[in-house]
Amino acid sequence: MSSTFLGMPATPPRSPYGTGNLRGDRKFPAAAHDDLGNEQLRRNLGKATHTIRAKRLNVTGELPDWEELRDAGSAIKTDTMNRLPELLEELERKVTERGGTVHWARDGGEANEIVARLVKETGSEEVIKVKSMATQEIGLNEHLESVGITPYETDLAELIVQLAHDKPSHILVPAIHRNRDEIREIFLKEIPGVDPSLDNVPAHLAAAARAYLREKFMTTKVAVSGANFGIAETGTLSVVESEGNGRMCLTLPDTLITVMGIEKVLPRYQDLEVFLQLLPRSSTGERMNPYTSMWTGVTPGDGPQTFHLVLLDNGRTAALADRIGREALNCIRCSACLNVCPVYERAGGHAYGSTYPGPIGAVLTPQLAGMHAAKDDPNSSLPYASSLCGACFDACPVKIDIPSLLVELRHQHTERSGATTEKLAMKAAAGVMKRPKLFTAAQKASGLGRVIAGRDKRISHLPPPFNGWSDSRDTPAPPEQTFRSWLASAEGADTMRAAADEYAQNRQQEEEK
Repeated sequence: MSSTFLGMPATPPRSPYGTGNLRGDRKFPAAAHDDLGNEQLRRNLGKATHTIRAKRLNVTGELPDWEELRDAGSAIKTDTMNRLPELLEELERKVTERGGTVHWARDGGEANEIVARLVKETGSEEVIKVKSMATQEIGLNEHLESVGITPYETDLAELIVQLAHDKPSHILVPAIHRNRDEIREIFLKEIPGVDPSLDNVPAHLAAAARAYLREKFMTTKVAVSGANFGIAETGTLSVVESEGNGRMCLTLPDTLITVMGIEKVLPRYQDLEVFLQLLPRSSTGERMNPYTSMWTGVTPGDGPQTFHLVLLDNGRTAALADRIGREALNCIRCSACLNVCPVYERAGGHAYGSTYPGPIGAVLTPQLAGMHAAKDDPNSSLPYASSLCGACFDACPVKIDIPSLLVELRHQHTERSGATTEKLAMKAAAGVMKRPKLFTAAQKASGLGRVIAGRDKRISHLPPPFNGWSDSRDTPAPPEQTFRSWLASAEGADTMRAAADEYAQNRQQEEEK
């Protein structure tokens, strides 16, 4: 392990989402505005998130110790982050002892080059893939294609996204924005030899995908996987999934290359007991996931005979150095926060322009990419893509306080932005409020705001330099009567006298008791 790998000076990755930035240079508000106009997308998202949400509540409610499990998961992840360097070194040692090879990648570019080189050394021009957030984050598929290697996604939802030349919009259900009719059209257009009479019955669509992938499983010699967990104590890697396609990728090829974010390590094998209860219930609303695959190095005559583990930093060390923000690295990628978020449900995942959408993406993406002071940096808008309702915190299986992290990132962005309109406005307000006569004059002048208010008595657009405020919120029109003018009126005086008399009477009754 390089002595400078952890704790190295952080430099922002070239792109926080590999080459797959759907949003380009647009900030979240502009991207979300476009997607809000897509009624089909909103129907798809609403149906899917409501279904998953209901299932999750049912299965978590069955466990009397659910909150204790959440506490245990949070404690294990916090302990892991506190001693991450030593756990990664232990993981490297154990994987090497069992015949595997460990590679360290500072950023997505290094990871892509390592994987491409390893594939080329096998002589293969194709790879099959288990669904992996890390490889999506670094744009691995695009890089492999650029050097003449064809990647095939084998997870059904990832396959749909790949065939549609699309990008995932959900951590767990990448094709959540597609319905069965859209999927049928994608298969008819993109899968060679598919039955032209294919209908939209889910079982028939799955059968078409199975027939297409079976040949790839049997003939492709190299697989690329992600990892849900890596166990430092034993060098064991684990992938949990629902379809069995991952199991095929992890057992049939001759060479297996795993790309794992450094935050996915766990100290002990026993820790899986906690997370294999938390993860399926929080993600798919199941009591346990259908397929749990675990492998430790290389076993002669059984499974892949060459194993490589690529440990990916890509901004994680920088996040780890942030005393407050490092809590986001506790995430186990369950997507529970997405399924309860009112903003995600309406805007969808593509509006975030990131591999990691939703509340956790609004925290994680700016940290991995770096919170820049540039006003036009797309990442700067993500911490504001939240109502701060707190539903994500209540749903998180490892109790990440996402609302507080979002507020902290907003604070960091504001501090790095220097003299903002907000700061100048607050300074001007302070100057007015400490001068009674000037404050009274300002109150009277504010009445002009009623002129530009709409019929709903709200101001939707303010002129520069206040348009930054009205871009993301409406302002109530000033009232026809201020509190001071009401208090000076006969009605106000009578009301205050009556309130004072009632207070005095209550005090007297309390003293008599």
